[in-house]
Amino acid sequence: MPEPFRVTIDIRTDDLDINGHVRGPAYLAYADHARWECVWAAGVDPLALKAANLGPINLETTIRFRRELRARARIDVLTRFTWEPGKVSRVVQEFVASDGAVVAEVESLSGLLDLELRRLVPDPGQHWRKHAARPEILGLT
Repeated sequence: MPEPFRVTIDIRTDDLDINGHVRGPAYLAYADHARWECVWAAGVDPLALKAANLGPINLETTIRFRRELRARARIDVLTRFTWEPGKVSRVVQEFVASDGAVVAEVESLSGLLDLELRRLVPDPGQHWRKHAARPEILGLT
């Protein structure tokens, strides 16, 4: 299994709720940011995807909170794509504190939408592989 892709994020005060904890939507924003950084690191040009009438979509996202996360912390978001037969893939992301503790996990069920037909494409990994200069970063061998 390939190493997960790693992005470091500094927690900002405007990401906090009234209790001083990171808000749920901020976790989702961090996860989205890390996924796009991973896609770009793999050499995928989002505009080339769009020109091919393809658009990545999230079908389901789950956040699991494991430990408190507060302002001024620095976390690493580890992103790993897993490919299943059919029209979907999974993206599992671990949010890791500087002491190595997993503070949260975000898991997404994703697909690749044919923007003209408005349907999921079969075997999305094939399309990602075609557009990626380094498909191994996306877990595609």
